[in-house]
Amino acid sequence: MSYQQHTSHKNGSFSTSFGFVLACVGSAVGLGNIWMFPYRLGQYGGAAFLIPYLFFICLFGLTGLSAEFGIGRMARTGTLGSYELCWKSRKKEKVGKVMGWIPLLGSLGIAVGYSIIIGWVVRSLFGSITNDIFTQSSSEFFSQATGDFGSVPWHILVIVITIVILLTGSVKQIEKANKIMMPVFFLLFAVLAVRVAMLPGASAGYEFLFIPDWKALTKIDTWVMAMGQAFFSLSITGSGMIVYGSYLNKKEDIPKASMRTAFFDTVAALLAALAIMPAVFAFQIEPNAGPSLMFLTIPEIFRQMPAGRLFSAIFFLSVSFAGITSLINMFEAVIESWQHKFKLGRKFAVILCGAICLGVGLFLEAEPKVGTWMDFITILVVPFGALFGAISIYYVLGYKKIESELNLGRKKPLPTWFKVVAKYIYVPLTIIVFILGIIYKGIG
Repeated sequence: MSYQQHTSHKNGSFSTSFGFVLACVGSAVGLGNIWMFPYRLGQYGGAAFLIPYLFFICLFGLTGLSAEFGIGRMARTGTLGSYELCWKSRKKEKVGKVMGWIPLLGSLGIAVGYSIIIGWVVRSLFGSITNDIFTQSSSEFFSQATGDFGSVPWHILVIVITIVILLTGSVKQIEKANKIMMPVFFLLFAVLAVRVAMLPGASAGYEFLFIPDWKALTKIDTWVMAMGQAFFSLSITGSGMIVYGSYLNKKEDIPKASMRTAFFDTVAALLAALAIMPAVFAFQIEPNAGPSLMFLTIPEIFRQMPAGRLFSAIFFLSVSFAGITSLINMFEAVIESWQHKFKLGRKFAVILCGAICLGVGLFLEAEPKVGTWMDFITILVVPFGALFGAISIYYVLGYKKIESELNLGRKKPLPTWFKVVAKYIYVPLTIIVFILGIIYKGIG
């Protein structure tokens, strides 16, 4: 039986379009939205940065996300089976079978590093609740977690939570988890943004974020960073979104769902900016990118803020939700492919994925090690996986076949310009993202 003849996935399917979009938003909204976007927004022109950023978000969302959702739904399976299907159309399914492992390993590789960092977040959440994070300097608290085997209990807890969610119901449980965690994430960050707006001196943060520096648009770095931020923010990896697409009903309008995912991902990034940067400026702390913003700067802000302990807990709880929903997607991409390729039982595949992720991650808990690991995965493996996916879908499988899939569930067929944008703008840009990521040592 061909892939196209399958009407549903053995793991189930999303019950509603809203549930599907929330799951995809959960995958897309991650730590990069929180610790990188606010700084880049201000650093590269404030409101002016939003012009190229929103352009690339729309472009990548419409063509990139739609392609991954579409091939997943067409194949009715995740990464490995989808690429096998693409290359089988050219009678070269062995290429798909072999090369498809690269984006899959990208998902597993990110999961290894991500689970460590989310462990730091959960530790900070409990430190906020117990007040431990405020009884010492934030640098001292953070350093305790980032040495060799420095965060084992929290690391294990994050993986166990993810495993439990994935063990108890597959797609339905993924949908339920995201229906709870993502609305709570948005609500908590909205509460933080309102509270921060009341701080004396917060206006400087809004100026940093939203007063446009139009000259920035004449600088190549602004466009490069906007493109990289948009590309990686949408979780286009050639793997994770494919598996969610495989759980999607044939009646759903994929391009519409893709744009809704892109919209909510952008709202999340802007909420993070509104919650973080005004507070940074209110307390006259130099804005900075990377983990230091989350683990060193933010706790110092809450230390000085009335009811800071409560708002610190709210912040780290919301970040925990964002991290775990992303981790669920990374795990699911690997689990589903193993189920498909090796005919593994669901429970065994889930536990095996968790065990590998923990087994490798335990030896990478020191900050320099996990940093090096994540640089390798995000600069080389993931962008290559996304590039391989774009070429496989739009060129190897062919535009007509993916167009036919994307037209299912739509009231009107895709416009004629979609082909031009997808094949001759999106795919070349994935090549550029891959090359520039190497040159800049990371742009997302």
